[in-house]
This record gives sequence, structure tokens and C-alpha cells, in this order.
Amino acid sequence: MTHGTPARHFDLLVHGGIVVDGTGLARRRADIGVRAGRVAEVGRLDGATADELIDARGMIVAPGIIDAHTHYDPQLTFEPYATSSPYHGVTTVVAGNCGFSLAPTRADDHDFTTRLFAKVEGMSPVALSGVAWDFETFPEYLDAREGRLGVNLACYIGHSSVRRFVMGPDASEREATEAEIDAMAAVVREAMEAGACGFSSSHAPTQLDGDNRPVPSRSSSIAELRALVAAAGESSAGSVSYLPQSAVNGIDEADKELLIELGLDSSLPIIIQGLGGRSKVDAPTAGWPDAKAFLEDAAARGAAVFSLLMTQPFDRPFTLAAGTSLYDGVPAWRSWFGLDPDARRAALDDPATRDAMREAVEHPNKDPELGSTLPPPHWDVVFVNAVTDPAHEKFLQRTVADIAAELGVAPADAMLDLAAAEDLATEFRWSSETAEWRDAVAECQTHPNLIVGVSDGGAHLDRQDGAEWSTTFLRTWVLERKVWSLEEGIRQMTQVPAALCAIPDRGTLLPGFWADMVIFDPDAIAIASKSVVHDFPGGDGRWSARPVGFAATIVNGVAIVRDGELTGALPGAVVRPVPERAAAT
Repeated sequence: MTHGTPARHFDLLVHGGIVVDGTGLARRRADIGVRAGRVAEVGRLDGATADELIDARGMIVAPGIIDAHTHYDPQLTFEPYATSSPYHGVTTVVAGNCGFSLAPTRADDHDFTTRLFAKVEGMSPVALSGVAWDFETFPEYLDAREGRLGVNLACYIGHSSVRRFVMGPDASEREATEAEIDAMAAVVREAMEAGACGFSSSHAPTQLDGDNRPVPSRSSSIAELRALVAAAGESSAGSVSYLPQSAVNGIDEADKELLIELGLDSSLPIIIQGLGGRSKVDAPTAGWPDAKAFLEDAAARGAAVFSLLMTQPFDRPFTLAAGTSLYDGVPAWRSWFGLDPDARRAALDDPATRDAMREAVEHPNKDPELGSTLPPPHWDVVFVNAVTDPAHEKFLQRTVADIAAELGVAPADAMLDLAAAEDLATEFRWSSETAEWRDAVAECQTHPNLIVGVSDGGAHLDRQDGAEWSTTFLRTWVLERKVWSLEEGIRQMTQVPAALCAIPDRGTLLPGFWADMVIFDPDAIAIASKSVVHDFPGGDGRWSARPVGFAATIVNGVAIVRDGELTGALPGAVVRPVPERAAAT
């Protein structure tokens, strides 16, 4: 208490930290007082009292991190924290990306939707059995999450889900009629009015459903896509997340023009992936000069086009016994992985099978009509990660390409022979981090139209969901390589995605804003472990990345993580960008 001012009382007082408020302005030592879930004061709060006090001396206090690309909408029906994300300072997740949202889903389509998420997003069918189907429409899904969340949730409405809801099984077979497009547009409008953060869609040829057919959105015409994007734009809020047909192998000129027109049709930000790259396995800025020219053209014409950028490398362990989707774009390998384990082992002794597989990785499928076009990892970035036979320890941490050169065999034979000698239990690891990758990501990430992060949280649980991206970004690109100042690096993870996804009153620590915060020690933060845990329905395993150096993750003024452990509190909210709905919640 100073100068006769009465002592202030707060629900939460964060004392003595270095506040980096998310605006990009210089850091300062300050206290933060919270009332009713919002920041009440930032400054010197001497003499103030609080129901809860957090001593943040020696720590950075920043806005909660917003993850703009996740697939947590199924998980959040049975696990309210969207782990592993909040361990890494994430307080708001944006779900429903890539055209797949859990809602709307009719009661007789639960099996279809479950198998779709299991196939496309690498989720366990056993774990998905825990989904709480307490909704049918998109508004019902959002309403059913209220009061049951640890983190905040913003969610796109997905094109494939809308198609299936309106067209039933025909959604995977044909283009829609005008009447069906009108019905889908009405569903999108209803979702936007209820608080969807936008509309997501995909024409990416890598995406197949549980029956190995193209996902429903891939059967849509461009006219249908444009109609639904325009319907989303009528709300004047949110954004459009879209994977063009050419996204996987480098966005072509036709899709560039389409993206600009979608932005003009809707007046919403258009968010894509893969801008500037030849493919997912090449350096992410292989086509960066052309990409920059495209972004300049879009801006000059009044279209806001953004691209998500993975700032952490792919790091995916796998065995040939368990299988992997990394080779889905290689028909001979996809067929082999489709065999049961015993038949898979026996087939390796078949000369015809070996002949078909030997050079197939070097010549992946390019035709969407023939199945997935997902590019496989190159042999020089696939490593031997673990062996079961001590005689093979000489191969550990060496690439398949290196081993093949030593043995004088084709890389495919080097991998398959080693795996066959260990009953297919050899663990391999794809790591895309190379000197070229590091240089490319450092070059492009500071462009204002590229969005850092991209976790895919909630998906790919059999290998890596990227939930650790924020820790990696802070440790690698901000604190060590200093591509960003701390102030600007934090703004990229907080204020920027909040603005892009129309998330109101979040992303900065200013009076009146919701009190989403992360408190961390900049000298200590790092990835501590990556391991398989068995904490989902049915006991199925999933990868979990845990950090060190984070003192607290706070959502709406309540800590959900303290010193690396969940608190059990459920202060999360459904984030609704439409102003009148946001004000009512």
C-alpha cells in the first residue's frame, strides 16, 4: 500500500516477474493482478493481497500460447487439457483443421467419423472409443464443451464433416447438387453464428478415409468450396484453413490464384500449409522466391494469405512390425504394410515383392487417382534408432543410405534385411533436421505471412504430434539462435495467432484481457523427455513430450499446470470470435 491508496485484493497475484506482454513492446518487471478471470492491473502492486499468490521472481511472465493448428476436438471430449500442449505453455488450441471437425456428425455416422480420424490423423481407434458423443450439430458440440475444459478451445467447422452431414455416404462419391451446396452453406452459417472460428477444407491428395477412399472434401468442386468459404465470410469473423490440391508437392499457379480469390470472396484470412516447398520432405523454402512473389501479389490485390510453418523438424520413430503411414505414397510399400504381420515377414523372402519394393521409395506415386501422394522420407534422413540384436549396434544412429553404401546394396534392401533379421522390431527414425532445413527455416520464418508453430496436437499419436513446438521454438529460434527477440518471439506465439483466428481479448497481457499466462525460466526451458504413455481410453499408447523450466500455465486466471503437473482445475472456455457470442460467454 502506497500514498494512502487502499490495498487492492485480487483472485490471483503474479508477483515480481519480467512481463513480456505479447505486444512486442520491451519487457518490464511488474506484478499482474487478476480478478474474475481477467487481467485487472499490471504494474507495481505493493501491499496487494490475493486468494492465490505466485512468486515469479527470476521468471518470464507471458501471455498464454495459442496453437493455431490442432486436431484436439475428439480428445477434448474425454481429456479436457489437450495434453501435451499445456505443459508447454499453450492455453488456447484451435481445432477442426484440414477439413475434419468432430461436429457435425449424425448418430449413425459415429463409426465413419471415428475411422476417418483414425486413418487421416493417426489417432487410435481404441482411444477414440472414449469420445463423448453428446452432440450432433456443431453448435451442440461447442455448447457441450462449456464447463468441461482445462484449456480454451476455438474450433473450425470442417468441410468433410459438413459434406457427410448433408450428403451421407454420397459425400465420398460425387460432386454436390446446387440444393446440397445450399444446405451445406446453411450448416456453415449456423456454425459461424454459434462461434466457429472459421471454415476448414482440403483437396490434398494424401488424405484417405477409413475405407481408403478420398476424404469427402476431395470430392467437392471448386464452386462448392467457394460457396462455403463465402458463407463463412458472411460472419465477418474468423479465418479459412485450406489445403489446396497441390500443397503437398508445392503450390502451383492455379491454386495460388484460387487462394487469392477465396480471400477476396470471403474477406477472411486464408491459412494454408507448405508454401514455398517442393514437398514435405524437401527443405521448406525450396521455392521461397516464388512464394514471396505470390504473397506480394495477394497483398496487392487485397487478399490476406498466410502459411503455417513447422519450426521444429519431423522426428518420427517407427518399426516395420507396427507399421507406419510414412510410406503411404509408395504403392508397393503401402500394399506390403497392409499385410498382417506374419504375411509381411514371409513376403520379404519373395523375390517379386523385393523387386517391387527395391526402387519404389525413389519413385513415389504422383497420381491422386492411384492413392495417396504423400512423399516418403529420403534415405539419408532415416536413421537406425534401436536394435534388438547386439551384433547390429554398429548401425545405431547411422542413416539407411550410409549403411546401404557400406553393404553395397540398395537402401530399401538395407532397411528390409536389417528389420527381417530382428523380426521387424528394429526401430528406425525419420528426422528432417539437416543444415539445409535449419537455414531454410531461419530464412523464411520472419516473413509476416508465415505463422510459426504448427503442432498437429491431438493427431499422429503413434509417433509425434508436435505439441512441444512452443518449447522448441523458444529454446531454438528465440533464446539460442536469436532469430527473434524474446518480445517478438512471444508475440508470434500469442498476439499474432489471436488476431489471425479472431480470438477476442486474448494474446496480450493488458488490463481487461483474459488472464491466460505462461510463466517460465528462460535459462531452463527445454524438452525433457519424449515417451509413450498409456493414459487414454483402452490403455492405448501415445507419444507424450514433457518439458522442464515451466513454472505455471494459467487459463482464465486459474493455474492448470504447476511445476509440470496438472492441477485438476477446469477453467477453460469455448472461444467464440463472433462479437455478440463472445460477449455472452
